[in-house]
This record gives sequence, structure tokens and C-alpha cells, in this order.
Amino acid sequence: MKKQRIVVGLSGGVDSAVTAWLLKREGHEVVGIFMKNWEDDDDDEYCSTKQDFIDAAAVADVIGIEIEHINFAADYKDRVFAEFLREYQAGRTPNPDILCNAEIKFKAFLDHAMRLGADKMATGHYARVSWNPLTGQYELRKGVDNSKDQSYFLHRLTQAQLSQSMFPVGALEKSEVRRLAEEAKLPNARKKDSTGICFIGERPFREFLNRYIAKAPGPIKTDQGRQIGEHQGLSFYTLGQRQGLGIGGIKEKGAQRGGGDHAPWFVARKDMETNTLWVVQGHDHPWLLSTRLRFEDASWTSSTAPALTDCFAKTRYRQSDAACALEPLADEAYALTFPEPQWAVTPGQSAVLYDGEMCLGGGVIMS
Repeated sequence: MKKQRIVVGLSGGVDSAVTAWLLKREGHEVVGIFMKNWEDDDDDEYCSTKQDFIDAAAVADVIGIEIEHINFAADYKDRVFAEFLREYQAGRTPNPDILCNAEIKFKAFLDHAMRLGADKMATGHYARVSWNPLTGQYELRKGVDNSKDQSYFLHRLTQAQLSQSMFPVGALEKSEVRRLAEEAKLPNARKKDSTGICFIGERPFREFLNRYIAKAPGPIKTDQGRQIGEHQGLSFYTLGQRQGLGIGGIKEKGAQRGGGDHAPWFVARKDMETNTLWVVQGHDHPWLLSTRLRFEDASWTSSTAPALTDCFAKTRYRQSDAACALEPLADEAYALTFPEPQWAVTPGQSAVLYDGEMCLGGGVIMS
């Protein structure tokens, strides 16, 4: 491989650390960049930014590369967090990690990397990019480790972004990444993987959201129309939610469709017009199952919608690929029809399409 100047996004985690180490071992000129994307309420109790930078700097020192600290907090607030709040206020459940990849990591960060004279940028994502000489296009493929695959979060990447991106650990199992980190004596070899959204950290989600969205209490009703409680505001709930409803001890007499009197409650619908939260008993209640969805704001990795009609899709991360049929609708919207019902299809989440290992793109679920 031709030796290149590659800018690596060092997060402080083991995946990006091994990414930088692999590229340096191959003889590339590697430069590390640590991105700070959140400043509001950035404290040690919930947000690990300070420790993450210390870990990233320690990794850079061991590998023998430079590291730069860049603040993208203003871009993040304008391009990601503002949209995050708009979606929640509209009653939907957005995925900020997808928007962060499209707007920050592979736009603001990528632009910065290119200004530094980079040939490519690399991250620790579990995905792969390949060139298809038959189509003359770059393809986004799943990571080899199926349990860690992150192509779902990268489905909005364009041909230009894919052409400049590298995901070295996408070809490895997570266990191999850990082994390589130990072999290289990287200081974060045994660091736990981060979870959750960076600006929320480990804090209670509703507590965080309540700082930005006012409470708007309303009735909680069952599928039989009986009010059994009061919610704090529809923005604080998501379809399929089971915890935090405050109705655990209440039974609905005669409610057999979802598992009977003793079955747990799940959020099934949110009516923004009447400010009503609808709940049902039982994981497999009909209100929680869908065979068709509509999505908008489509983005395709090949720049155009796929010609195929039969494909596979995920309607949420960590879901198995489900067979479906793709149908174009008016106004650049699309429909997916599933032979097998899908559970808790949630507006605001992304429907991401696949053809085998290849990620085709997707869009935001509207209904």
C-alpha cells in the first residue's frame, strides 16, 4: 500500500487506539486528533471528556505520533443537538450518533483533516470501505465482527466521504482488537467501551432532557381507553419503552391480547394532538407490531436509490436484518413492507437497508 498521511480520530478508546497503531505499523504518517463535541455541563461525574483526552494522549505517546485537541462543540450544538431537541419536541426519538457521524466526524472533522494535508482520515468504527471496479463506486460494508458492526450509524456517508475514510478495525473481531492493544502495550488496552450519547453520559436521560424540554403532563391510557396514570411529557417516552412508566402495579382486566393481566406495560403510541400516552400489556401486543413503515430524508451510499426492490433492513441498532420490499413514494419518501412484523418501529429512528454485507443507505422513520 502506498504510504499516506492519515489523520486518526483518537477518542481515548481502544478501537481508535488500535486503528492508529495499525496504520503506524504499516508505515503511514499518522496524526491523531481528539474531538471535543460537548461543553455544557461537562463535568467529571457524568462526562469523561477530560479522562478520554488523557487516555488518547497517552496512546499517542506510546505509538509515537502527534495529537491535536480540536473543539467542535459549537458545530455539534448547531448541527446535531439542535436537531436532537427538535425531534424530541415533535414526539420522535432521534439517533444523534448517526447525525454526529454525518455532520461532525465525516464533515467538520474530515474537512479539518484535509486542511492538515491528509490523504485519508481513519476512525475506530467497525465497518469496511471497499472499491468496486465494476460499478466505479465505493461501498460501505458491515464490520467482520457482527456483534460490533456499526455500519448502521454510518449509512449517511456519501461517495466523497467514503473515498476519504478508513476503518482498519472493521476487518477484525473485537477480541483481536483487544489482543493487539495488549501486544502493543497500549495504556487503554483494557478500558471499557463507552456507552450512551456523549453529551448525556451516564446521567438519567429524563433528568437531562428536562433541562431543555418543558414538562407537559397528560393522561396515560390503555388500548381499552382507561386512564391509568399521568405522563410527564410525551417527549420523555419512546415506543417500546417498559421502564419508568410508573404503572407497574396496575392491571388491565380482560386485556388478553398482549399476554394477560400480569403482563408488563409498554409504550405503544404517542398522540401529540391530545397529549396522550397509550400503553399496552405484553411484548407482542398488536399495537407494537408493524409490517409497513414510511421513511424520509433518505441518503444512499451510491448517491442514488437502489434499483432493487427486495432487500433487508434494520429499524433500530442491534436488530437482526429483516427481509423487506422497498417502494418509492411521492416527495422522495419511501416505504418498507415486511413479511414478518417488526417490533416497536419508532419514528425518529433510522431504517437502514442492506444487500447482504453491503449497506445501501436509509432514512428517518416517520410512521
